[in-house]
Amino acid sequence: MLLHILNRSPATSEVYRQALAAMGPADRLLMIEDGVQGALESLADRFGDLQGRLYVLEEDLAARGLVPLCTDSVIRVDMEGFVTLTEEAQRTVSWF
Repeated sequence: MLLHILNRSPATSEVYRQALAAMGPADRLLMIEDGVQGALESLADRFGDLQGRLYVLEEDLAARGLVPLCTDSVIRVDMEGFVTLTEEAQRTVSWF
């Protein structure tokens, strides 16, 4: 399992499409920094069928005031959860 880390907003960048194309069936995607905008109800549909494999960093959501707008289909993790995801992955791939 690979952990893909996305830091760009899917509203302003197409890099999320490259990340999705590179993902295997067991891979996970974590949205950080401006990438957390992908957890918004209006943008979450861009991530297709990643149910149970789509994560968002809660601290970055909070820093942008987006916590109330986060869809329930995205799994929220804190920094400790971020570390756990990286420990569970064979390797990480950053998408900038």
